Amino acid sequence: MSPFNLETCARPNILTLEPYRCARDDYKDDGTNILLDANENAFGPSFSSVYPPSQTNGTATAPLNLDLSGLHRYPDPHQTPLKHRLCALRTTHAHTAGELTPDHLFVGVGSDEAIDALLRCFCAPGRDKILVCPPTYGMYGVSAQVNDVALVKVPLRPAEEGFALDTAAVTAALSGPEASLIKIVYICSPGNPTGALLRKEDVRAVLEHPTWNGVVVVDEAYIDFASPEDSLAEWVVEWPNLVVMQTLSKAFGLAGIRLGVAFASPDIARLLNSLKAPYNVSSLTAEIAEYALSENGGLPKMRENRAKLIAQRERLIREMPKIEGVGRLRGGQDSNFLLYELLDKEGRPDNVTALAVYERLAETKGVVVRFRGKEHGCLGCLRITVGTEEEVTRFLRSLRRTLAEVRGAAPAADEEKKEAEASGVVA
Repeated sequence: MSPFNLETCARPNILTLEPYRCARDDYKDDGTNILLDANENAFGPSFSSVYPPSQTNGTATAPLNLDLSGLHRYPDPHQTPLKHRLCALRTTHAHTAGELTPDHLFVGVGSDEAIDALLRCFCAPGRDKILVCPPTYGMYGVSAQVNDVALVKVPLRPAEEGFALDTAAVTAALSGPEASLIKIVYICSPGNPTGALLRKEDVRAVLEHPTWNGVVVVDEAYIDFASPEDSLAEWVVEWPNLVVMQTLSKAFGLAGIRLGVAFASPDIARLLNSLKAPYNVSSLTAEIAEYALSENGGLPKMRENRAKLIAQRERLIREMPKIEGVGRLRGGQDSNFLLYELLDKEGRPDNVTALAVYERLAETKGVVVRFRGKEHGCLGCLRITVGTEEEVTRFLRSLRRTLAEVRGAAPAADEEKKEAEASGVVA
């Protein structure tokens, strides 16, 4: 018999990991569910169709014709044409007169590859640490655990203060006795699940720390739902210790191709490109991404879809307070999702109520959102991805009914009739 024992052979920090689970794992999807849980772009990719090209319509002026003839060859390991288009998109001169070049870029399999690559670049397993600011994106912690790197947590300011970066607390942590072990600060802007854009001055305060020798990583996955000049990507031209991550999964509606980007100084970009797998981005992914980033391809469609999502985001902000049992908007308004409190019968934010509503929405209404009540500063909160007009209509109607059920007060029949008539759906 083999002496193999997984428990003693595998690394202890890996044994404690659990496979990734999403809200959809718990509910069967018959194809009719409204999926407002993962911050995807409900309007689809930033082009109208792939095949056949003759069906391409909308604002995109040229069809996407994928070239499959070269798939027997390995892809370009440098992705230079794609990097040129990313530089053109993010060079706005809103923050600097400098120019982004392909030397400032690392391209990988989603932002998650960049998160992990940065840890492997700068953190020694079992010794070094990273600093995160909860509530925040969970993959920073997962990647840290995989790499046997400890977490230092400095929470964001309270929701009442806009979930702003607590620069005094971050600066203090980077000045303390273990500051030399903290190699990376990961911050989200706009935040997840907060949806709040961080102030440029607060990011600058961390970058300008007088003694700390480390890297500041700003995750801008949702930056396209804020203002174009809010991205700090071009700041990497001036700051050698700044990395700005972005993705095509959100505004571009391309979560399925898994394309993430890290803007950095040429020196850091070189390190990231040196340690990555040789052919980490497939030929098809690069080709689709190049098309999505072109003015005669996907960019007009992306802008059109973004405008629709922002209109529905504003609609949710108008309509949510009208629903009995909905509390405060706890995050910002700079992303494609919103973070709302749900209230118990006494009008208090409540995790029991929020979790029950989350479960009933999925189980009985076919509407999947995300429960975030266990995260720091998010008591009683659901995170709702902005959907299409039809999806938002169905969500609002379902939320009103479900909250009434959970809180023990069924909506009046005439109210249900009005809702049905307004949405065009039979109650």
